[in-house]
Amino acid sequence: MSPRAAGRVRYAVVGTGARAEMFVRALVLDHADTTELVAFADVNQARMDAHNRWLGELGHRPVPTYPAGDFAAMLDSERVDVVLVTSVDVTHDEYVVAALRAGREVVTEKPMTVDVARCRRILDTVTETGGRVTVAFNYRYNPLHEQVRRLLAEGAVGEIGSVHFEWLLDVRHGADYFRRWHRDKATSGGLMVHKASHHFDLVNWWLDATPVEVYAAGRLFFYGEDGRRHGYARDYDRAHGSPAAADDPFALRLDAHPRLRELYLDAEAEDGYQRDRNVFAPGVSIEDDMAVLARYSTGATMSYHLTAYAPWEGYRVMVNGSRGRLELDVAENDFVDRGTAGAVKGAALHGAEAPAEGGGATLTLRPFWAPPRQIPVEGRSRHGHGGADARMTGVLLGGQPDPLGRAATADDGALALLTGLAANRSFETGQPVRVADLLTPR
Repeated sequence: MSPRAAGRVRYAVVGTGARAEMFVRALVLDHADTTELVAFADVNQARMDAHNRWLGELGHRPVPTYPAGDFAAMLDSERVDVVLVTSVDVTHDEYVVAALRAGREVVTEKPMTVDVARCRRILDTVTETGGRVTVAFNYRYNPLHEQVRRLLAEGAVGEIGSVHFEWLLDVRHGADYFRRWHRDKATSGGLMVHKASHHFDLVNWWLDATPVEVYAAGRLFFYGEDGRRHGYARDYDRAHGSPAAADDPFALRLDAHPRLRELYLDAEAEDGYQRDRNVFAPGVSIEDDMAVLARYSTGATMSYHLTAYAPWEGYRVMVNGSRGRLELDVAENDFVDRGTAGAVKGAALHGAEAPAEGGGATLTLRPFWAPPRQIPVEGRSRHGHGGADARMTGVLLGGQPDPLGRAATADDGALALLTGLAANRSFETGQPVRVADLLTPR
């Protein structure tokens, strides 16, 4: 019997960093009539204690906390129905597999995991147990992206021949991946996995297709130790306590953000994790400028580019078909204000608050032999990833209807992940990579 059929669903959250807060608030505020938060698990007690303090601010009782090593015991002790995995990417498979084998459902943050072996392990466990894994691809729930899905499914551009997709991370948001654990490809899979899996999943979903072959080129151009040649680097390892970081627009000031200070600065004594590394310090093993060419099962192709050091933030998607072209242009912010550059997008709650700079979105249909038509943008918000977070938690936690099939399965998570992993392999070899070959046992 599904947990939903038996009354209030009991959730545990494993991984209590900043992203967990969005799920926690949804559980205890938005869907408290159907869900119950019953436990936290993490490698760091201070972070769990911070989340419990914030629960008190919301009028909710503290919940039991468990060391990550006691995860399996927690599932039974707290009678957990569903596990929410918001830990460091490289650890996702550990909790997903343990939960499935214990007969629990799983909702995991994207990416589902970071490498081929871990992906295979999750897929094999889903097959072995018959369990359910849902990947939290919140971009599927953005009203704009839903519009694109409907238009393409209705044949607005006819048969799809190609997609061009450009994503720009500005020097505030993009820089943040180079301050924290994401800078190490072994823990994050790099931006082709951690960030671009969002975008690869959208294209799979929009085209109703699967990736077949990927060719890619990427490099570390702007950040890292070699990026010092551009003239922006200051001489410090981490920002906190460093005079050299005082007026650095690339420095994150943890003590200026109470939530971040509690989650990271006050928690450092337990595990030594530093959230505010210099983006030009040694140790960066991920790329910041990446180009991908992919071919899909329908015959369509995609050209994709991700830039992590842009002066503005947003994206452009162009879909070319047998009846015309659909263009989506989104400016999430049109520049980065230097005075607030040394911050995190959304401050303490990633993606939840709009930046101060301007932005906007347009959706244009360009049919053959007719003037272009501006399509009114529906339901776009400047909060929570364009309104996607609330819509996603409504489906995943609240059981709301999902006629567009936005809830992504483990197979969906694998397909998005494998596009990025194929790109990473192509970076290394300089050769095209067949996606199916990645999961073939060696």
